[in-house]
Amino acid sequence: MLRNTMSNRLIAKPETIAAIATAPGKGGVGIVRVSGNLSRSIAEKILRRPPKISESHKAIYSDFLNLNLNHSENNSANHPVIDAGIAIFFNQPNSFTGEDVLELQGHGGPVVMGMLLDQVLNLGARLAKPGEFTERAFLNHKLDLAEAEAVADLINAQSEQAARAAVQSLQGYFSKEINLLVEELIKLRLYVEAAIDFPEEEIDFLTDSHVLKNSEDLLKNLQKLLHQAKKGELLQTGMTLVIAGRPNAGKSSLLNLLSGKDSAIVTNIPGTTRDVLKESIAIEGVPLHILDTAGIRVTQDLIEQEGVKRAHKAMGQADRILLVIDALDLCENNFDLDFALEKITQEIFPENLREGVKTPITYVVNKIDQLKPNQIQNLNLKINNQKNNLTNNQIIKISAKTSEGLENFKKHLLACVGLDQGQESLFSARKRHLVCIEQAINYLNQAISQLKHHQAGELFAEDCRLAQEALNQITGEFTSDDLLGRIFSSFCIGK
Repeated sequence: MLRNTMSNRLIAKPETIAAIATAPGKGGVGIVRVSGNLSRSIAEKILRRPPKISESHKAIYSDFLNLNLNHSENNSANHPVIDAGIAIFFNQPNSFTGEDVLELQGHGGPVVMGMLLDQVLNLGARLAKPGEFTERAFLNHKLDLAEAEAVADLINAQSEQAARAAVQSLQGYFSKEINLLVEELIKLRLYVEAAIDFPEEEIDFLTDSHVLKNSEDLLKNLQKLLHQAKKGELLQTGMTLVIAGRPNAGKSSLLNLLSGKDSAIVTNIPGTTRDVLKESIAIEGVPLHILDTAGIRVTQDLIEQEGVKRAHKAMGQADRILLVIDALDLCENNFDLDFALEKITQEIFPENLREGVKTPITYVVNKIDQLKPNQIQNLNLKINNQKNNLTNNQIIKISAKTSEGLENFKKHLLACVGLDQGQESLFSARKRHLVCIEQAINYLNQAISQLKHHQAGELFAEDCRLAQEALNQITGEFTSDDLLGRIFSSFCIGK
């Protein structure tokens, strides 16, 4: 069940929460973070020099007192000291969570941090759950849901580009794009619903071409946003690459080359690889999940047949297919490159995947070390002439044996993830964001169909409303309680 979280968000929670906000282990500095109504009273008790109301957002140096070993209830001079460091108090609502917040920055030893946290808990706070600080920021309108998720994405970023994309989302770039699309949907709904509710105004939206044009323009913008979001999601979670091809094309050798170890057995015997082998690697911090599959051919071997089935299944779930081709097979008899690629693709793809294949393909021409100079020259010429016809596919030459072409291949894989694009167009995204945008696209397609083919204004307005609701789930305008629980439970404690 969906609820409008924007109108039902809390202003403040009665409980005060606390946690160690720095990573476990030893460090030069450790931070205990406190948020809630008791933050000021905790500061007044635990600090020898508590902050004044006028000192919000100002760092003060103070001893952190151990009130568990007190000699006098009223004389702070008699309390032993846990540590000495920096204290910063943030008055609500001008804090990360929107509540009163206290940060105690001391020496980063686990024992010291543990004692300091215990002291704060003894003064009335409770231990924060994972992601609870960020959840309160969301509930108190300091962040929307997409921005809150970007906090975790920034922490978990495995490359500079992924970190920059997360910052883009944290600063509201993704949310702004969503909100602009929502506004356009609202305008369409208002116009059509006004015509339905007030027929005396004689607004004939069915003959008004700008309604259809605006709807189709909005659909294009949604599709563009989906493309960008897919790139952002790949930066965070990585891209799944499936290595496919004929037997003995060098698929396992390619896997070993990319992983830097002997992950797969390599022999000259066709059908050596029977199952799907998985390896996860990182290129410049970007995660890539590589699956090596059985060589695809017609065979009577039952085990090899099962390997081919699993290869087809993996291909259907891939972000990109690395179709490995033996360079010698490609260069036979003064080959026609168009015909050769089409023939091999038809062999590799099962019949149910051939029509309308949307998964992009990289044609990996392997074993170029075995080509003669004139064959290489001829191959290069034909690839250069072919490039304009490949749309989102590409041809890469490589030798898995000698590593020739490896660096160019890695650059190609990074470009597939999106690292060839300017950072201005990238933002971090998650699978649930893609699902919501796809739902909005489907609803808007239905709305356009209702208008064009059935002239059903009420149904058009309803589909626009459903599209708007799908987009609002991204920012948290409408979302479910259990979804919030899943999102914030994936955060680290103290964030």
